[in-house]
Amino acid sequence: MKRNLLIFHLLLITLYEPAFSQVNTALLLSAPKQVISPVSKPELAGVNAERLKRIDDNINQWMSDGRLNGAVALVIRNGKIVYNKAFGYDDIAKTKPLRTDNIYRIASQSKAITSAAIMMLYEEGKFLLDDPVSRYIPEFSKQQVLDKFNPADSSYTTVPAKSDITIRQLLTHTAGVGYPEIGTPEAKAIFSKSKLIAGLGAAEGRILADDVKVIAKLPLFHQPGEKYLYGWNIDVLGYLVEIFSGMSLDQFFKKRIFEPLGMNDTYFYLPESKHSRLVNLFIEKDKKLVNSQDEVPLLANYPKYKGTYYSGGAGLSSTAKMCIRDSRKIYVTVSSN
Repeated sequence: MKRNLLIFHLLLITLYEPAFSQVNTALLLSAPKQVISPVSKPELAGVNAERLKRIDDNINQWMSDGRLNGAVALVIRNGKIVYNKAFGYDDIAKTKPLRTDNIYRIASQSKAITSAAIMMLYEEGKFLLDDPVSRYIPEFSKQQVLDKFNPADSSYTTVPAKSDITIRQLLTHTAGVGYPEIGTPEAKAIFSKSKLIAGLGAAEGRILADDVKVIAKLPLFHQPGEKYLYGWNIDVLGYLVEIFSGMSLDQFFKKRIFEPLGMNDTYFYLPESKHSRLVNLFIEKDKKLVNSQDEVPLLANYPKYKGTYYSGGAGLSSTAKMCIRDSRKIYVTVSSN
């Protein structure tokens, strides 16, 4: 049986210090940029060098088995780089070695940054966590919840939602919002009729606000607050960031997060000068890796577009070091809040 698999060849490992408490986002982002430097020996940062060799063994084995064409692995502990290596190649012909500063499509790691952005605005008093989303996006009022679904023709029936979804529920994926393209069979079928996407590869001119208003009129997949469902929640939060800040999500990230933290390799859409550092995507086809350019060109090329769609749940690209070095501050902020 043919199996397609997108290979991102990126491994990120970070060993955190004990969790901070009562972290203030504004103070965190205004603090001096932390310099993360390599150590001469991993033991100086409390890491066993022999055990780090297991990363080499595993990645080399995955490449030997044909599961990877290459990879970048980075380990940071207590602000010190104890391991930072590039393996293999960025092309099938094996003429272009991977580099540790290559840029990757970081997909759902975008969610942490969007969540930090919304919490920054919460700290500024723009909203309360238990506010109904409909207060700011009226299309979310009087929502319906999926009751019965007919897979033969994707028809369905609904029942009224018992309550409006809240911003807290979006943050915790308990609102009942499904996921286009990658969600449950019911969600994929219902959302595909409205041509909704998971956030990647949007055509030029398409904007997040329009899709948020469409999904608001489609059914939830459980009653708000009753269970966990990984869904399009953080994209809705991305639009709320735009509403509360009066800026596009792209500009809010740039002005309020990326520039203060020195995240100068993190973008929704890469400047042309950095296109050459974007890694290729590969697909496993007939047990061999092939370049995804021929199979899913939209997904392979979207970071190079001059796009207008800023997906808070999936759209960013960055380097391994940026993902760990600067997101350490962001992750601590989100977990504290």
